Amino acid sequence: MAALRIIVTVVYVIICVALTIIVLMQESKTQGLSGAISGIADTYWGRNKGRSLEGALNKGTTVLAICFVALSFLLNLKW
Repeated sequence: MAALRIIVTVVYVIICVALTIIVLMQESKTQGLSGAISGIADTYWGRNKGRSLEGALNKGTTVLAICFVALSFLLNLKW
């Protein structure tokens, strides 16, 4: 069981580092209301954001966050 706990801890640390890097790579959302008024959502870029790098980073953040929470619960169990 100790070896399994070490493996899970190493995977947890890798996920923590990857999550930090992916969050830092994302663009800031500083446009706020001015971007909504100018109609940025109606542009080609706004409609196809899911297929871009920004969309991939958002999906990656979601997946890594779910893995982070699941491993956090798993590591806090009494082994």
